[in-house]
Amino acid sequence: MGYLKKIGHKIIKDKVIYKEEEQVKKIINDPKNVVEEMVSGLVGAYPDYVKQVPETLVVARSDDYDQVALVSGGGSGHEPSHAGFVGDGMLSAAVCGQVFTSPTPDQIHEAIKATDKGKGTLMIVKNYSGDVMNFDMAKDLAEMDGIEVDSVLVDDDIAVEDSTYTQGRRGVAGTVLVHKIIGGMAREGKSVAELASYGKELVKDIKTVGIALSGATVPEVGKPGFVLAEDEMEFGVGIHGEPGYRREKIKGSKEIAEEIIGKIKGEFNWKSGDKYGLFVNGMGATPLMELFILFNDAKAILAEEGIELTFSKVGNYMTSLEMAGASITLIKLDDERLRFLNEPVHTIAW
Repeated sequence: MGYLKKIGHKIIKDKVIYKEEEQVKKIINDPKNVVEEMVSGLVGAYPDYVKQVPETLVVARSDDYDQVALVSGGGSGHEPSHAGFVGDGMLSAAVCGQVFTSPTPDQIHEAIKATDKGKGTLMIVKNYSGDVMNFDMAKDLAEMDGIEVDSVLVDDDIAVEDSTYTQGRRGVAGTVLVHKIIGGMAREGKSVAELASYGKELVKDIKTVGIALSGATVPEVGKPGFVLAEDEMEFGVGIHGEPGYRREKIKGSKEIAEEIIGKIKGEFNWKSGDKYGLFVNGMGATPLMELFILFNDAKAILAEEGIELTFSKVGNYMTSLEMAGASITLIKLDDERLRFLNEPVHTIAW
C-alpha cells in the first residue's frame, strides 16, 4: 500500500560499503487489518504449535498442559515476539496489540482466562507505560474471576532511563530470554510466587543496548518514525523507534561492539572467569551475515575481558518492522539459568 524511500547501510568491519536509495514496500492488504491477517496466517501455518483464541488477537498453545500459565505480549511489529515463543517450554499465550500499540486489558484478560489451568498465571511484561497499565488492569479483572496472577516487569534496555513510552528503562530483546528461563521453570511445576520471585531477580542480570541504521514504518502511518541521514547511525534507539542517546556517523562493527559492551560492562561488576550469555538480536532488516560479524566482534571483546561465554544466540527475535540495526544483550549465568536456556522447547521461533 504505497512505499517510501530510505537509505540502506551495512555493518562491516571498517566502513560503510554502500549508500544506495531503495524503495521499501510492504506485502499487505488494508493497513488497518495487518495484525488480524498476520495472526490468522500464523496460526494457519503452525496449527501443531498454536491456536487463536476465538474473537481475540490472542495466540495460545494448541497442546494440553498442567502448569502455571505464562502470558506475555505487546504491540505487534516485533515478530517473532511474542507469538513465536508460544509453546511447550515457553509461553502459554501471547497477546498481539495493534502495531506498536499496547494490547487492551480485555484482550489480555481473555488470554489469562483461556490459558488458566487452575494454577495461576504469571504475566511477563515489557516496561512500557501502556503495557504496564493494561496488564495491571487485566490482572485485576482476572483476580475478580478467582485466578491468581502476578507479573515480572522486564526493563533490560540500559541505553536511556526514560523514553517516549516509558518511565524508567525499556523492555527489549532480553524479554525473550526471560520467556525461555521462566518457561522452563514453569514446565517443572514451579508456583506463581516462585516464578515471580525468580523472575524479578533474573531481569536484574539482563542488559541490552541497541543501534539503528534506519527507521521503521508503521503500515497505517506510511512513513518512517524517524529518518537517519545516509551516513548516520543512532545508539540506544528503542524497538518502537524511540530516541537513543547519540546520533553520529556510522561506525564499523568492531567499534559498535566496543561501545555497547563498554556500556553494559558499567552495569555489571564482572571479573575474569565470570559466566555470561551473549545474545545478538536483529531489528528486522539487517542480514544474518552482519549479525554474525557483530557477534564475532562482541565475543572477542568479552574474551579479552576474561568472560567465559557459556551461551550464544544470534538472529531476529525482537524486531522493529523493517528497521535496520541490532542489539546486544548480556545475561549473567549460573548453572540453573544455563540449563533452562539450553532445554529444548516446542515453539515456532526459538
